[in-house]
Amino acid sequence: MNILVCIKQVFDDSVEIGYDETSNKFLPENVEKVENAFDTYALEMATRLKEKIGDTHITLLSIGTDASKNALKNGLAVGGDEATVILNDKYQDSDSYSIANALAQGIKKIEEKIGNKFDIIFCGKETTDYTAGQVGVMLANAMNMGVITDLVDIDYADGKVVGKHETEMGYDMIEGVSPCVVTVSKPPYDPRYATVKNKMAARKKVIDEISDISLDDSKIVVKKTYSRPKRQAGVKIVGKTPEEAVAQAISLMSDAKVL
Repeated sequence: MNILVCIKQVFDDSVEIGYDETSNKFLPENVEKVENAFDTYALEMATRLKEKIGDTHITLLSIGTDASKNALKNGLAVGGDEATVILNDKYQDSDSYSIANALAQGIKKIEEKIGNKFDIIFCGKETTDYTAGQVGVMLANAMNMGVITDLVDIDYADGKVVGKHETEMGYDMIEGVSPCVVTVSKPPYDPRYATVKNKMAARKKVIDEISDISLDDSKIVVKKTYSRPKRQAGVKIVGKTPEEAVAQAISLMSDAKVL
């Protein structure tokens, strides 16, 4: 069985990114880059599936600069068998459509190289930098494949994929035919940590490069960005009794015409 996992290197979303009001641009240059969280969930889910069914090969794919190889090396240390990067320094300025089509081109090149097609293509449900949640579905469309979104668990048998799809009301069990694309939400387990031995082995692996894929087919142009509004100070309610505190709260909401 052949599995491909898409991985993107993003700015660490636990750090506040500066914003220049004059140029209307974010200033992330000094923020550390990490693997997209949902992509690490996708890789962990793929690795667990590999361990369950055996005889499975996992290929990692990313789009970015040469620095994106760091994310791929980390992925190789926790389940990936080989990795490829589509080198392009415009990836952060491209939209979901162009990224999905570039990934599709890259996947087809890898399939031609290995002489086999991928049975399942894993993507995180969204990236933590733009959170559009579109690439996985658009990739399936570009590859002319079915897609199952927002998975928290997966199983595979006899060429069929069964995904546990998360909804606002609970879960659905959806069956799809391989080959297909799946997007992964947060499963009930965390990605594994790499051992020192696996990290050392991953550092020695060669990352394949693809440099002839363009990202010039964007359909969306960002005209302006805005910094996040600063949170206003709250009102502290102090009452001698709970009844007095509730009365004050109701009075404040009434004055603000919330009630």
